[in-house]
Amino acid sequence: MKLRTLLLPVATLAAANLAHACKECGGKGAAAWAAREAEPKASQLFPNARIVDYTLDIAETTLAPAGRPVRALTLNGTVPGPVLRFREGEIARIRVRNRLPSGETSTHWHGLLLPNLEDGVPYLTTPPIPAGGERTFEFLLKHSGTYWYHSHTGLQEQRGIYGAIVVEPRADAPARADIPRIDREEVVVLSDWTNENADEVMRTLVRGSDWYAIRKNTAQSLLGAAQSGHLRDYLKREKSRLPPMDVSDVAYDAFLANGRPRQQLPARPGETIRLRVINAGASTYFYLTSAAGPLTIIAADGMEVAPIRQQRLLIGMAETYDVLVTIPSDAPAAWEVRATSQDGSGHASVMLGNGPEKPAPSPGRLNAYSMNVALAAVLDQLDETGTLPDAEALATENPRPLPPYKRLRAIAPTSLPADAPVREVTLKLTGDMWRYLWSIDGRTIDEQSTVPVKKGEVLRLTLVNNTMMHHPMHLHGHFFRLLMPDAVDPVFAPLKHTVDVPPMSRRTIEFYANEDRDWLFHCHLLYHMKAGMGRVMSYPAGDEMSTVENPALTAPFLSSQPSALNSTYRPALGDHAHPHTYAWLDATVQSHLSMGYGTIQRGRKNLNLMWETGWERVARREYEIDATVSHYFNPRWTAFAGYRLTNMMDGRDAVIVGATYRLPYLVDVTATLQHNGDARLGIGRMLQLTSRVGLTARAEYDTAMNFSWQASLSYTVSKRISLIATHDSDYGAGAGVTLRF
Repeated sequence: MKLRTLLLPVATLAAANLAHACKECGGKGAAAWAAREAEPKASQLFPNARIVDYTLDIAETTLAPAGRPVRALTLNGTVPGPVLRFREGEIARIRVRNRLPSGETSTHWHGLLLPNLEDGVPYLTTPPIPAGGERTFEFLLKHSGTYWYHSHTGLQEQRGIYGAIVVEPRADAPARADIPRIDREEVVVLSDWTNENADEVMRTLVRGSDWYAIRKNTAQSLLGAAQSGHLRDYLKREKSRLPPMDVSDVAYDAFLANGRPRQQLPARPGETIRLRVINAGASTYFYLTSAAGPLTIIAADGMEVAPIRQQRLLIGMAETYDVLVTIPSDAPAAWEVRATSQDGSGHASVMLGNGPEKPAPSPGRLNAYSMNVALAAVLDQLDETGTLPDAEALATENPRPLPPYKRLRAIAPTSLPADAPVREVTLKLTGDMWRYLWSIDGRTIDEQSTVPVKKGEVLRLTLVNNTMMHHPMHLHGHFFRLLMPDAVDPVFAPLKHTVDVPPMSRRTIEFYANEDRDWLFHCHLLYHMKAGMGRVMSYPAGDEMSTVENPALTAPFLSSQPSALNSTYRPALGDHAHPHTYAWLDATVQSHLSMGYGTIQRGRKNLNLMWETGWERVARREYEIDATVSHYFNPRWTAFAGYRLTNMMDGRDAVIVGATYRLPYLVDVTATLQHNGDARLGIGRMLQLTSRVGLTARAEYDTAMNFSWQASLSYTVSKRISLIATHDSDYGAGAGVTLRF
């Protein structure tokens, strides 16, 4: 009877998961996809356009980008995939073949304006490509610039499915008079590489492990705060119940430029080289610096901008920049262009030329303890660097600058139709670093999927970042105007498809709604997107296919009539349609007791199994086992219910309900009520003394068993193992090991 009662929460959660999974079958059916695939393709709509063909084979093989052979996903056998080159006005015809032994794949053409069906988000815009299957994408190249492509299935992008796209201007396009003659151009695809399986990385993040921060020496601690002189900031943050600031979630084994930690490219003294730089990292911002002097930015996210110079350029995930590097007219040398990870844990090098090496400077050192780092974005909004002359802005540049958005200026007006209605929407970027649940307005994409969009309106979005991490937000199918306070001229606001929203700050963007169907808007930090930080910009059903081009790219401006919103519509989201399930177990075995915690986590729900058993200072081996289902509401509140089995003195088996509330200074208070009327109140706190040494203290008052307490000191040896010593009021002192599975 007891076992059946104990397993009841397991059966309940399993049934809920099965029901949720079955809902996924209700997406677009084969007939609906077939009808869309039968619509005229670009080659039929534009019969006079030149067609450029490529074939991409997605397969799995063994590579060693970080020095150790691991299984990787490749495009035509390489990471990154081949550079796809086109000219504006041509038709891209790209055949993508899934050579994986099992599992679906997909390809998204990042930053390109194309028909909804060709966008490549599986289930939402495009059917996925099954194992052994293929799909041919076909679309007109409407604009020139530097773009890229990547998988939008699971975590395949992290494993190697990404590559560059270069679209040259039309042959008759006039040359730019505001930049020097370009002697050579090179594509530089930046990325981050882990030898760990990407799904295991996600599981590590979801379980709240500090291992990655410990491994790259960025873990915060009480001693570290005191040694850095920021103990007051540390305590102030903990009083506010905020997690430590972490500019990167993952500890990477290598950072790559074109698939290598070090890339050698040709260059001669006096040459001006155009670098088309793409940040294809899964979760790494890069600072770009050059030994040859300041970088001259001439394009951002594919769109041309008036040239500006920058000593250190911060590039968010999914952003692209075209920069000019002029090689000094000295004796031949190898001039380094360095891409340093924002957390300072490593870098990739591009060496221009041959000869004695000239190293590039590194950005200023990160001080994660200082709250001023988190507030830098807020202060950035108040300065006036956007109006400073280029030389003065260069001289006053911050050692760790934010992206140079205030100084970016489009080379032609980007104003949207004056007669289009403007609708303002505020979206709050929210999340919990410990639980690793990332959301918008406190809800993940499976909980609230859409932002309704009226065709013909201007949608102005204010993105408010309430977290301690950067979020690179990417909009599919559109360019948006980036509206920065105190920028050079709002009429020339730059066009982008991805924007960095720094911690505790905000960005305002606007776009003309001239498309149809559904377009994904999400954080391009891959693991944040996987955890739920996204929405679908959803046009109402029934609108005809729009023929209106982006008015910021073409003229004259055209408009269409806005339609009524379909507020009940829920798009098929495929991999994003439901929360993902992860499981883990922590077990402590000591000389006097054993404790453990296992869970199966899915979105906001957990199925938990907790136990404690002791054998010292008692007449018999005592145990207490709680099997519960819990629901996470927000970083402060979690509620639970389940069953307790115990043979402790004065303890009784019972149905239990309760809740945990987080107080300032990250103190957790848990109240539990049993069906027989007994109650328990507990308080606990984990204090990180050093990066590897933690002190955990908890105390409980039980109406049946009175007062008890426990204090533990642990030392993290590795991701899986910690050494631990504990003093317990009931079982005395002892030591042992904690194992994590």
